[in-house]
Amino acid sequence: MRAENTKARAFVGYVLAGGGSTRFGRDKALVELDGAPMLLRMRALLGAVTKEVNVIAAPHKYSELGIMGISDRWDGQGPLAGIITALLTTKGTGGEAEWNLIIGCDMPFLTREWLVYLVQRAQASSAEVVTPQSAQGLEPLCSCWRASAAAKLQQAFEGGTRKITQAMKPLQMEIIDEADWKRFDTVGRLFWNMNTAADYEEAKRIVEAQRA
Repeated sequence: MRAENTKARAFVGYVLAGGGSTRFGRDKALVELDGAPMLLRMRALLGAVTKEVNVIAAPHKYSELGIMGISDRWDGQGPLAGIITALLTTKGTGGEAEWNLIIGCDMPFLTREWLVYLVQRAQASSAEVVTPQSAQGLEPLCSCWRASAAAKLQQAFEGGTRKITQAMKPLQMEIIDEADWKRFDTVGRLFWNMNTAADYEEAKRIVEAQRA
């Protein structure tokens, strides 16, 4: 399926950018990679495969990038809160969108080809979440979520759960294993994220080496 057809099915894209970046030492969304801030890179990537892209963050936090964020309903409570906020936002619009492609803002090696495939899998799925699984476990910050999953996730959240994979357990899941996603990632970086300043330096080194 071509990306243009994917967009026509009205997936909504969300970038989660509301975290505190405490381990990183500065705002990960603003650090530049290959000449562009990570948030703009991630938004452009989602824009290639979804009809609409939103950013979960304080409304004016990234105004210098020309981005108006959507406030996290539970600010400071971690990425699960951001996911629920995204799903509730989609439900609240009353539009035709059923699926949401949600990614973190610190995954420099995601590719358009992989995201197109992920969206295709979701379109053909009856699950509530379609998520890849790597050697590190499920990868919920690069997954497709039905808007209708918000209620179960919110119930878990309000019961004290903050770990995304724990909150996912009541959901009907379709898991994409390595046999399917590895063809989009021959060197093992697809779900790599930048948790520390050292990770960022490594990402810059890899990108520069790829350009050489």
